[in-house]
Amino acid sequence: MAELPEVTDGTFESDVLRSSQPVLVEFGAEWCQPCRQLEPILREIADEWQGRLRLATLDIDANTATTIRYGVMGVPTLILFQQGQEIERWSGFQPKRRIVDRLSARME
Repeated sequence: MAELPEVTDGTFESDVLRSSQPVLVEFGAEWCQPCRQLEPILREIADEWQGRLRLATLDIDANTATTIRYGVMGVPTLILFQQGQEIERWSGFQPKRRIVDRLSARME
């Protein structure tokens, strides 16, 4: 199963905004139980969508500048970026089917 790379305030622009592929970023925290439940789902999606989509995580406690910049008020929050722009956002735990359906609607 794919590892989810972590992005930071310092790497967000290069790893997410300048990515040639769409990037789904999970804004989360270590203390967040729904974030931990979402992790294996995101790893599966990373494997299944390899080559079409990148996935990454961002720790909101350690990366407050990016968290504030995107107005993230709760965790987990998933934001889909394409060509440097936010194109979709989901808050709270999401089942795999809902994430895949929304990605498919946006990207295929």
